[in-house]
Amino acid sequence: MTTREIHLELLLGKPVLDSAGKVIGRIEEVRAEQQGKEWIVKEYLIGYAAVLERLSAWTIGLKILHLLGAQKIYGGYTVPWDKLDLTDPDKPRLHCSIDTLKSLNEQPQDTE
Repeated sequence: MTTREIHLELLLGKPVLDSAGKVIGRIEEVRAEQQGKEWIVKEYLIGYAAVLERLSAWTIGLKILHLLGAQKIYGGYTVPWDKLDLTDPDKPRLHCSIDTLKSLNEQPQDTE
Protein backbone atom coordinates (compact mmCIF):
# COMPACT_ATOMS: atom_id res chain seq x y z
CA MET A 1 0.00 0.00 0.00
CA THR A 2 1.35 3.40 -0.90
CA THR A 3 0.98 6.23 1.55
CA ARG A 4 0.80 9.88 0.77
CA GLU A 5 0.87 12.99 2.89
CA ILE A 6 -1.62 15.79 2.37
CA HIS A 7 -1.74 18.92 4.48
CA LEU A 8 -5.14 18.74 6.16
CA GLU A 9 -5.39 22.49 6.61
CA LEU A 10 -5.43 22.77 2.81
CA LEU A 11 -8.40 20.36 2.58
CA LEU A 12 -10.62 22.27 5.00
CA GLY A 13 -13.27 24.19 3.12
CA LYS A 14 -12.78 22.28 -0.14
CA PRO A 15 -16.04 21.33 -1.89
CA VAL A 16 -16.60 17.58 -2.23
CA LEU A 17 -18.11 16.26 -5.46
CA ASP A 18 -20.34 13.23 -5.84
CA SER A 19 -20.00 10.81 -8.77
CA ALA A 20 -22.12 13.13 -10.96
CA GLY A 21 -19.91 16.14 -10.21
CA LYS A 22 -22.44 17.81 -7.89
CA VAL A 23 -21.12 19.49 -4.72
CA ILE A 24 -22.44 17.73 -1.60
CA GLY A 25 -20.77 20.09 0.87
CA ARG A 26 -17.36 21.20 2.06
CA ILE A 27 -14.81 19.38 4.21
CA GLU A 28 -15.24 20.97 7.62
CA GLU A 29 -13.55 18.48 9.96
CA VAL A 30 -11.25 15.47 9.88
CA ARG A 31 -11.29 12.70 12.48
CA ALA A 32 -8.05 10.83 13.02
CA GLU A 33 -6.52 8.53 15.58
CA GLN A 34 -2.95 8.04 16.64
CA GLN A 35 -1.28 4.74 15.82
CA GLY A 36 2.23 4.75 17.21
CA LYS A 37 3.92 7.91 15.95
CA GLU A 38 1.50 8.34 13.04
CA TRP A 39 -1.93 9.96 12.87
CA ILE A 40 -4.31 8.02 10.62
CA VAL A 41 -7.37 9.70 9.10
CA LYS A 42 -10.53 7.72 9.86
CA GLU A 43 -13.24 9.96 8.38
CA TYR A 44 -14.11 13.36 6.98
CA LEU A 45 -17.08 15.47 8.06
CA ILE A 46 -18.79 17.26 5.19
CA GLY A 47 -21.45 19.97 5.12
CA TYR A 48 -23.19 22.57 7.26
CA ALA A 49 -23.75 20.39 10.31
CA ALA A 50 -20.02 19.55 10.29
CA VAL A 51 -19.20 23.18 11.09
CA LEU A 52 -20.75 22.75 14.54
CA GLU A 53 -18.74 19.58 15.03
CA ARG A 54 -15.58 21.41 13.95
CA LEU A 55 -16.21 24.09 16.54
CA SER A 56 -16.96 21.41 19.17
CA ALA A 57 -20.32 23.05 19.60
CA TRP A 58 -22.71 20.35 18.36
CA THR A 59 -24.94 20.11 21.44
CA ILE A 60 -24.95 23.79 22.35
CA GLY A 61 -25.26 24.86 18.70
CA LEU A 62 -28.28 22.64 18.13
CA LYS A 63 -30.02 23.93 21.24
CA ILE A 64 -29.46 27.55 20.19
CA LEU A 65 -30.65 26.87 16.64
CA HIS A 66 -33.76 25.12 17.97
CA LEU A 67 -34.47 28.10 20.24
CA LEU A 68 -34.26 30.30 17.15
CA GLY A 69 -36.85 28.15 15.41
CA ALA A 70 -34.81 25.61 13.45
CA GLN A 71 -36.60 22.29 13.35
CA LYS A 72 -33.80 20.13 11.95
CA ILE A 73 -30.28 20.80 10.74
CA TYR A 74 -29.60 19.30 7.32
CA GLY A 75 -26.49 19.04 5.26
CA GLY A 76 -23.83 16.95 6.89
CA TYR A 77 -22.20 13.62 6.16
CA THR A 78 -19.54 11.39 7.65
CA VAL A 79 -17.30 10.07 4.87
CA PRO A 80 -14.98 7.13 5.67
CA TRP A 81 -11.37 7.80 4.68
CA ASP A 82 -11.44 5.20 1.89
CA LYS A 83 -14.57 6.67 0.28
CA LEU A 84 -12.98 10.02 -0.57
CA ASP A 85 -10.73 10.32 -3.63
CA LEU A 86 -7.97 12.82 -2.88
CA THR A 87 -6.00 12.19 -6.07
CA ASP A 88 -6.61 15.88 -6.79
CA PRO A 89 -6.76 17.51 -3.31
CA ASP A 90 -8.31 20.64 -4.84
CA LYS A 91 -11.27 18.57 -6.09
CA PRO A 92 -12.07 15.79 -3.60
CA ARG A 93 -14.59 13.30 -5.00
CA LEU A 94 -16.68 10.54 -3.45
CA HIS A 95 -15.94 6.90 -4.27
CA CYS A 96 -19.47 5.92 -3.26
CA SER A 97 -23.09 6.96 -3.53
CA ILE A 98 -24.20 9.75 -1.22
CA ASP A 99 -27.01 7.42 -0.08
CA THR A 100 -24.45 5.12 1.57
CA LEU A 101 -23.01 7.87 3.78
CA LYS A 102 -23.97 8.34 7.42
CA SER A 103 -25.78 11.62 8.00
CA LEU A 104 -24.46 13.93 10.71
CA ASN A 105 -28.10 14.37 11.70
CA GLU A 106 -27.86 10.89 13.21
CA GLN A 107 -26.21 12.25 16.36
CA PRO A 108 -27.33 10.85 19.73
CA GLN A 109 -30.25 12.80 21.16
CA ASP A 110 -30.15 14.28 24.67
CA THR A 111 -32.53 12.70 27.13
CA GLU A 112 -33.67 15.18 29.73
